[in-house]
Amino acid sequence: MARHDPGILCFEHCGQRRIFCFELPEHCPACRAPLLKDPSLIPFRVPFPFVKASQYPCAVVIKPTNGDFLSEYKLSMDLHIGITTTQGQTVEYDKDGLSYGRDWSESLLVYQLQLQDEEAIDMWDSVIEQVSSLDSWSPLRYNEETFNCYTFVLAFLRCLKYPPLTDAVKSKTIFCEHFVLPKTEIAWKYIKLYRRLKDSGYYVSKINKADITECGL
Repeated sequence: MARHDPGILCFEHCGQRRIFCFELPEHCPACRAPLLKDPSLIPFRVPFPFVKASQYPCAVVIKPTNGDFLSEYKLSMDLHIGITTTQGQTVEYDKDGLSYGRDWSESLLVYQLQLQDEEAIDMWDSVIEQVSSLDSWSPLRYNEETFNCYTFVLAFLRCLKYPPLTDAVKSKTIFCEHFVLPKTEIAWKYIKLYRRLKDSGYYVSKINKADITECGL
């Protein structure tokens, strides 16, 4: 089941510590000092890494093949990849063949064209139609390992001939290293934090200046 942003809060307190929680506690979990009337306390919301695919046109998106990210995903699980049209309609290839307009309400944004990429945007839907019209995408040809959702997305991106992606779409391995893995690493940190908070209500970490995100995930 798709989930909305659970609203994880983060604030710094009692030295070099960050406190993560869903609701601001009355007392600091680390030092027990009162918090609710502390004027120096500036909590902020941890960025939610997942998006509703239909709100991101001209994009490449991924989601778990089965289940959802927050409650069920593990690093060993397969990910399903698809694209969106200029109108935000999802296009994907799986054991049922090509499918259009399925609900991807908890997905990761792998790549999206920017507004200044006018030439690529103008070509985007026509290239989708061109690639989708091939006989290759029948359910009978689908193979979980050798001819799958990545095969379709990479075939589309190669036909698009978009310079910033030219080298990365030469193989699934290169594409995943450049675009998919960095997104899933950030998402996995958020998922682990979310699950910790579900179990204990708060999480305390030391501040690391080299952290990937502004909230130390």
